[in-house]
Amino acid sequence: MRIITLNVNGIRAAARKGLFRWLVAQRADVVCLQETRAQEHQIDGPPFHPPSFSCFYEPAQRPGYSGVALFSRREPDRLIRGFGWDESDREGRYLQADFGKLSVVSLYMPSGSSGEMRQAAKFRFLDRFMSHLRALRRQDREFVICGDWNIAHKAIDLKNWQANQNHSGFLPEERAWLDQLFDRVGFVDAFRVVNQEPDQYTWWSNRGRAWEKNVGWRIDYQIVSPSLKEMVNKATIFRRKRFSDHAPLIIDYDVELT
Repeated sequence: MRIITLNVNGIRAAARKGLFRWLVAQRADVVCLQETRAQEHQIDGPPFHPPSFSCFYEPAQRPGYSGVALFSRREPDRLIRGFGWDESDREGRYLQADFGKLSVVSLYMPSGSSGEMRQAAKFRFLDRFMSHLRALRRQDREFVICGDWNIAHKAIDLKNWQANQNHSGFLPEERAWLDQLFDRVGFVDAFRVVNQEPDQYTWWSNRGRAWEKNVGWRIDYQIVSPSLKEMVNKATIFRRKRFSDHAPLIIDYDVELT
């Protein structure tokens, strides 16, 4: 099973940069996209609905903002839009597809980088979403939660970690939240199961030639149930083409999507 996740930073802009031509050649079973920033009437034709996939969009109520999507080779048994908290759900941040005993989620966690109000909103999200994640662990299901989590976990996960300890995305409270997710709740960072190397980033600022110099952050994850840890086969951050300010994260699992 191959799963790809990517924050497209505007799906129409990413399409113009060749995203869909690349995507259909990747033989992915599931694709999770974030920050689509489009209403469904704006993307109701090709290339936004590749014929090889069942395509589902969850836009924000506010035009041109947020939104997630999920494409799958196999029609899901069930689709869940939002996780039951209106402040998040109206921003189009969560879309879950169920396939047998496996669920794949496309998630776009809020950013707090634009100011104190948005950071407060991010902390509210973290509180609510942790309760949801705990509830998922109690279910008799396996989960792959893909997306832009907007938090770098450890110093290895961003280039300039010392200068960013007081910045949103690397705050001590945010990093502790991920510690809790992995150490207490039991979810697993699938990428780090097979890759412990430094300089592995998925997002780069558009300033200061960050992409060229690889001065980035690893804030895009596939976070999985512990039962899937041993099934992680290969993880790749694709950088040969650039579709947005993020890079696609591709993970292969020794599991069939049934």
